[in-house]
Amino acid sequence: MAKPAEPPPPAGRFGPDTYAAWRFSSLGAITEALELSLILDLAGPLAGRSALDAGCGDGTLALALARHGAAHVSGFDLDARMVARAHAQATRFGIGIGLAVARSEALPYADQSFDVVTCITVLAFVPDPEAAIREMARVLRPGGRLVIGDLGRWSLWALRRRIRGWLGATPWRGARFRTAAELAALVRRAGLRTGAIHGAIFFPPWAALAGPMAPFDRPLGKVTTVGAAFVAIQATKDGKPA
Repeated sequence: MAKPAEPPPPAGRFGPDTYAAWRFSSLGAITEALELSLILDLAGPLAGRSALDAGCGDGTLALALARHGAAHVSGFDLDARMVARAHAQATRFGIGIGLAVARSEALPYADQSFDVVTCITVLAFVPDPEAAIREMARVLRPGGRLVIGDLGRWSLWALRRRIRGWLGATPWRGARFRTAAELAALVRRAGLRTGAIHGAIFFPPWAALAGPMAPFDRPLGKVTTVGAAFVAIQATKDGKPA
């Protein structure tokens, strides 16, 4: 029987092999480790909690949430190829994750389904980020926590990505980079209360400098987001947990 054709990628999206190659590069490994550590810190205690990774990509963060104690983990992505890769990774490591193909602006989950929702490097590519955050707030339980990590507006990384977009690189042509204040405003308009806001990845996009500068990244990110390629914001849904 012929192998089914792979679903076409959504327009302007990176594929799972692109992400895998990035993580195997020295620059990608350092960058990903710093971002993952920050997101898990902002997510807080996960033991026994239910978690959703919005725009889960190849499942890397969803797997990390499960490994850090989340009792039930779900994830979704617009790209069916990413969901298939996430499923393959979960199967490989024997970790159960509920996965779906879905849009951030219309989530296939009931109200108040999750204690923690994460959304990493997604909003920069979402046509209607306000609708996406409203949906994340909807599925978050009272007292639950949303953690958003997105691409910072003022950094050498953003400059390079803008130039690549101007030169025709499809994924970057429509990307929207935001400041910490802009992300906080989006979160507040969804009815959530903002908490900690940190920056990350202050080194330029060169592997030779990433290693020496990485140890200073977390301390710097606690005091400023200026120059950060990655901005992370923590928010809480008011109300007492059920």
